[in-house]
Amino acid sequence: MHTDRSSVDVVAIVPARGGSKGVPGKNLRRVGGIPLVVRAIRAAQAAGSVDLVVVSTDDAAIADTSRDAGAHVLDRPAEISGDTATSESAVLHALATLRQDGITPQVTAFLQATSPFIDPAALTEAIAVVQTGRADSVFAARESYEFVWRRDAAGLARAVGHDAAHRPRRQDREPHFVETGAFYVFDTDGFRTAGHRFFGRTRVVEVPEVTAVEIDDPEQLRFASALARVVDGAGPITATAVVTDFDGVHTDDSAWIDAAGAEHVRVSRSDGMGVGLLRRAGIPLLILSTEQNPVVRARGEKLRVEVRQGIDDKAAELRRWATERGVDLGHTAYLGNDVNDLPAMALVGWPVAVADAHPAVREAARVALQRAGGDGAVRELADLVLAGRRPGPGPH
Repeated sequence: MHTDRSSVDVVAIVPARGGSKGVPGKNLRRVGGIPLVVRAIRAAQAAGSVDLVVVSTDDAAIADTSRDAGAHVLDRPAEISGDTATSESAVLHALATLRQDGITPQVTAFLQATSPFIDPAALTEAIAVVQTGRADSVFAARESYEFVWRRDAAGLARAVGHDAAHRPRRQDREPHFVETGAFYVFDTDGFRTAGHRFFGRTRVVEVPEVTAVEIDDPEQLRFASALARVVDGAGPITATAVVTDFDGVHTDDSAWIDAAGAEHVRVSRSDGMGVGLLRRAGIPLLILSTEQNPVVRARGEKLRVEVRQGIDDKAAELRRWATERGVDLGHTAYLGNDVNDLPAMALVGWPVAVADAHPAVREAARVALQRAGGDGAVRELADLVLAGRRPGPGPH
């Protein structure tokens, strides 16, 4: 993206206020392990025609997260941050603030962080439609052949937009288009004049139905989290450091206790090979555990990996380790299995769950592994991280 003021022809604005009654802290909730506001920022960044990505927010945590993701952050005044404030008011305020800084884009893209699966290719297409003068405003929509009904005052069903007595086949019907809420693109001057997102010549850009998810309640958030693994797809993990829990990750979370009270655990030799490959690749490694048992440190010494154990606050210790080692948590993978891993997972760019992890951990993970704890999960993670370091096919 270009940041020179004179070259900002297209700006993407993401309104992201801190308050939400339906899903508290919604814009920072994670889908596929990524905060919603960051997913919107990345979608805009992936659209090659966007010169500047702006987040308008009244929330300090959202502001920090957005800056870390590479967005330009504007403070959103309290009077346009309440439940009754419109998105248009936030976009108009952002444009006015940018103008004061000498930034006057021809085209504005308004993205909603509550849509976790914004398609960068469709966004690029919508921007091109406005840039070339084929429309004044464009919005994302999915194709629909649905029969829509409403209830009248008596509670009886009434057909909307179709004749209930005539049921043509799908191939004989004209499709309708359902607004997804993912993005709206418009001529900036026209938007300032109209004061709303639909004006002049309006066109639709179709997006795949599977991406047409909008999060307004906890059930939709759970659905989006489950769907993320399908929409995002599997692939290598582009992490430059790896942190793992011990019990339930290097082990199967069970233990044998002998007559003297000593605990014994089972570990996977393939995990040991994976750790060795990561170590030889120069990737910083840490085992972070609440467990006090000496077996944790013994395993770490065997693997030649730093161990920090007996840790109650894993998130604080992870931050401390990252600062001491100069590790970027945004490019760190954390492999966990249970709820005490969640605060640490929330700090990293690649939260990962073993196959048999607690449901809350799987929901928070960006990647869910195929292998269970103690059964090759660490090796699977190692292979994915190493694959992310290899150049793809073609010239470089």
